[in-house]
Amino acid sequence: METLRVGTDVLFVLLGAVMVLAMHMGFAFLEVGTVRRKNQVNALVKIISDFSVSTIAYFFIGYGIAYGSGFLQGAEALSQKNGYELVKFFFLLTFAAAIPAIVSGGIAERARFYPQLAASFLLVGLVYPFYEGIVWHGNFGLQDWLKTSFGAGFHDFAGSVVVHAMGGWLALGAVVMLGARHGRYNKEGKVIAAHPPSSIPFLALGAWVLVVGWFGFNVMSAQTVEAVSGLVAVNSLMAMVGGVLAALVVGRNDPGFIHNGALAGLVAVCAGSDVMHPLGALMTGIIAGALFVWMFMLTQNRWKIDDVLGVWPLHGLCGAWGGIAAGIFGLQALGGLGGVSLVSQLLGTLLGVVTGLLGGFAVYGVLKAAVGIRLSQEQEYMGADLSIHKISADSNYGD
Repeated sequence: METLRVGTDVLFVLLGAVMVLAMHMGFAFLEVGTVRRKNQVNALVKIISDFSVSTIAYFFIGYGIAYGSGFLQGAEALSQKNGYELVKFFFLLTFAAAIPAIVSGGIAERARFYPQLAASFLLVGLVYPFYEGIVWHGNFGLQDWLKTSFGAGFHDFAGSVVVHAMGGWLALGAVVMLGARHGRYNKEGKVIAAHPPSSIPFLALGAWVLVVGWFGFNVMSAQTVEAVSGLVAVNSLMAMVGGVLAALVVGRNDPGFIHNGALAGLVAVCAGSDVMHPLGALMTGIIAGALFVWMFMLTQNRWKIDDVLGVWPLHGLCGAWGGIAAGIFGLQALGGLGGVSLVSQLLGTLLGVVTGLLGGFAVYGVLKAAVGIRLSQEQEYMGADLSIHKISADSNYGD
């Protein structure tokens, strides 16, 4: 019976890993549909290349930093308990690799290719696992201190802050270090080129793939069949539709906002999806959907932050909101299961924001000074597809 239970857990976590792996296709097509046609190939190549670099960084460095163990031992040892530790690594890797996938959307259309791969290695190998280990493995004793001081540790069930806020705030540093795309704003700071999405169908496809995969992202974060909860699934659903409906209204029927509104709701519900009441999850998603639209417009038009896919508002801000929301709607007084502290949620979220912001400026600042991180103006005008990959999305190899 024990062998059957362990084998079932392995299959459960493996299915979760595959579902989150599929989300990287969602990231790719969301970016393909948003960027201009001359940068679509680059969007596709970046996501799969970043994932591959992330795997190496996390396997050899990052996982050990976060969890204090590695895989440089014999296959006999690694296959113990049906290889559960290996599929757990695979599952957590798909989370870690979401960091460069998130950043990719912010720096699209003007970032150099190989410096970005180097940044991905550093982020997944060093910056992300530092904070991941603090929250999910109790490193440095912060969780114990929060529990002793405020009655509960920092609760982030599926990564609103650990993954999404971290990725969004890392991306903000990268976007600021890169600067705006040429021709986006004039000398007075006014928008002179809107650069609308190149393909709404591709954008929608990416969003839908992400939405479906997200149920593996959230539900399978239980990591064992015994701990799985239907509450997580329905809370994810309610937050998603709340995000869609809020973005529909606030974004005035804009299809880009509507599809990203679903993602905003899901980003925000990750942290508290296992402790909220479905009505709390719905409110979390509604606030996130509205927050994304408002802040996307503000950052693009008033603050002149050229974040192509709006990854800082979507992941950075909605992720931080999710960390706080878990401390509000997770309370028993608001229908939740309890076991959370608003103060702990605020402090844990703040640490994630600071780590991401400092990490982003540090990594991209060093790379900018050492090798440069931006395409030349001529390369940017030609497009990343031809400048980097020597082929466009419309090219035919056989012609």
